Amino acid sequence: MSMDLTVQQLRLVLAVHDTGGFTPAAERLHLAQSSISRAVRDVERRVGTTLFRRTTRQLVTTPEGVEFCLVARRVVESFDAGINHFQGFLAGSRGRVRVAALPSMAAILLPPVVSAYRAEHPDVELSITDGMSDEVLAEVRAGTADLGVTVVAEPPPDLVVLPIATDRMCAVFPPEHRFAARAALTWAELAGEPHIAFGADSSIRQHADRAFAAAGTRPRVVLESGNISAVAGLVAAGLGTAVMPGTVLPLVAFAGLAHVPLTEPETHRRIAVIRAPHHPQPPATRAFTEALTRARTPAPETSWL
Repeated sequence: MSMDLTVQQLRLVLAVHDTGGFTPAAERLHLAQSSISRAVRDVERRVGTTLFRRTTRQLVTTPEGVEFCLVARRVVESFDAGINHFQGFLAGSRGRVRVAALPSMAAILLPPVVSAYRAEHPDVELSITDGMSDEVLAEVRAGTADLGVTVVAEPPPDLVVLPIATDRMCAVFPPEHRFAARAALTWAELAGEPHIAFGADSSIRQHADRAFAAAGTRPRVVLESGNISAVAGLVAAGLGTAVMPGTVLPLVAFAGLAHVPLTEPETHRRIAVIRAPHHPQPPATRAFTEALTRARTPAPETSWL
């Protein structure tokens, strides 16, 4: 006995069962009655039992046929659901997108993008993890994230980098600080102040260190912290000034800090979407990348490309 049946054969059997005859089944499916009759006989031969009892007046589904139709319906419904999901996957309306991002990007840049994306792709499963820049790069390389949103100083040669914005480095200080009257500050001027620094593994710290070095000076670090809120709190307490990029400033609004852009050198961070070229980019992921390139999140000292 061969059970090698097609989905189309199962549909034909179900049509006969549901309509109660070959003629109405043929009308429903727009097929010749003879074709449906031959198909049903072939199914009965393959399963080794009679599915329909034929009389001169009616067609009755046998008990074996009723049981077969229960199985056939589950198979057809499962197949249709799977094909529907696959069609949605191809269209970008279904699937999964995993994003790794810097904490500031996850908090400031991504929420409006995710909101707009979910409105257009409500059935796509979306997950966001945050971490330091090296962690974002590692997740993209390992394939545990489909996309990364991070700051890129030098484009990694093994990754595809799509710049989407730049943000300017700023000095932050309490509003009563003497710098509050200034429109801008140089890095050398800032070096004369007690400095609250970010941790050495922070992309903010790395950009600040390069800018101080380019200005030929070094900051007078009095405290370090890897947490943006902690740095803001320390600055608000009057313990020193700090350097923050424009995208971070909304995260420290609670501290009531003032800020001005830094010059000589004027320093910007390049914000980019990154992906691994050898990892597949399904339609849903490509659609999220496009949503990111359309983003225009308002953030201080931020320029969108």
